[in-house]
Formats: sequence, C-alpha cells, structure tokens
Amino acid sequence: MDGNGRWAKSRGLPRFEGHRRGVEAVRRVVRSAIERGVQFLTIYSFSSENWSRPPEEVAMLMGLLKRFIREDLAELNANGVRVRVIGQRDNLKPDIIALIVEAEMLTADNHGLTLTVAFNYGGRQEIFDAARRLAIDVRDGRLDARSIGPDELAERLDTAGLPDPDLIIRTSGEMRLSNFLLWQAAYAELVFLPVLWPDFDDAAFLSALDQYAARERRFGAVIEPAAVKSAS
Repeated sequence: MDGNGRWAKSRGLPRFEGHRRGVEAVRRVVRSAIERGVQFLTIYSFSSENWSRPPEEVAMLMGLLKRFIREDLAELNANGVRVRVIGQRDNLKPDIIALIVEAEMLTADNHGLTLTVAFNYGGRQEIFDAARRLAIDVRDGRLDARSIGPDELAERLDTAGLPDPDLIIRTSGEMRLSNFLLWQAAYAELVFLPVLWPDFDDAAFLSALDQYAARERRFGAVIEPAAVKSAS
C-alpha cells in the first residue's frame, strides 16, 4: 500500500492526512474482498524499515493502527473476518501488543476472510528467523538436518498455515516487492498500479483482479496447447 505521502503532498496536506486516507482505503479493500469472495487478504501496514522514519510520523502510524483496531475490530468480527498479525513483536510497546493479541483472539474462530496484517514485518528477517529456528531444532535433536526441505522452512515462517499469495498488488507505480513475502511470492502474479493508495477503490481492485484472471499461471511448468479435434 504505497503513496500516502505523495497523495498528501500533491494536495498540499500534511503526511498524516495521507496516512489517514490510507486507512480508509484499507477499509474499502477489505469490504471489496469480502464482497468478491476473496478468502485471504494480506496488507503490508508497517515494515521493519519504517522505524527509520521521523519519530513523529512513526508515532502517528502507531496511533492509526490502534485507532483502526479499536474502531474496526467489531465490524470485522461481525463479518466473520479472522485477523492475523505477522512480524516481530519483541520491540513493540505493551499496549500495541495487547491490541494485536485482542484482535487475534476475538476473531480466532471466524471462518470468513482471513485478514493478515504485516506489521513490523520484513521478508528477509522472517526467512532468517525461520532458518534460525531450524538450526535450533537440529541442535536440540528435534529435527534431522537430512530431512529438511522447503516445507520445513515454510512451517517456521510467520505465515505458517496460510497459502502462498496468488496475487500481489503494489500501488503508486513503484515496481518492487520492498521486502514483502519474499519466500511466499515465488510464483505470485504481480500487478503494479499507478494509483496512489488513498485513491485505491473498488474499480482499482477489480482492475487488478481482471489482470490476474487474464494471466496463465504455469508454476515453472510448460502448458501444452489443447489438442484440436478435426471435424469428421
């Protein structure tokens, strides 16, 4: 979800207003996903690199997260949405951790859309942490190093139990993953849209879904053309 700052700057508004409008766009895309029968939606809300932003902006983003959970959790729960939060929690303040745990516990038994929020998340760190868990399990005798394969590492990622993404959408015209779901995105379809995130609406979402639907997914294989039967 990219372009909040540029959206605000182009309108002569403070960055806070761009981020606030970005939260409204999150609400729109969640509702659109529910209406269209999407089963899993992951949003990249705050990266582990975002801590390098000015302290006042980081504090503002933390406040927006807290406000989103407090104001939207009841609606999400009522709509059967299950909330999961991935990313590191060790350096988060206790009040943020408490809200995350509350959101996950309240919605744990829901069976509608699974909304995964990548918060304080970085793809490289996630893979590093999973590899370290594998090493510890081997050291402690819980795992034979010769039996390790891709599945064993995937089971130790933050996204364990979730399917790999079919489609990744990046807004604002930027054409990179920016450390997002690096392992999981191996065969995801990528769609880059010029629209800034606060302007992302149902039409933009549908455009991305239409592009995805038109793709031929081969997962590294060769798709043979269908045989044509001649008329007798």
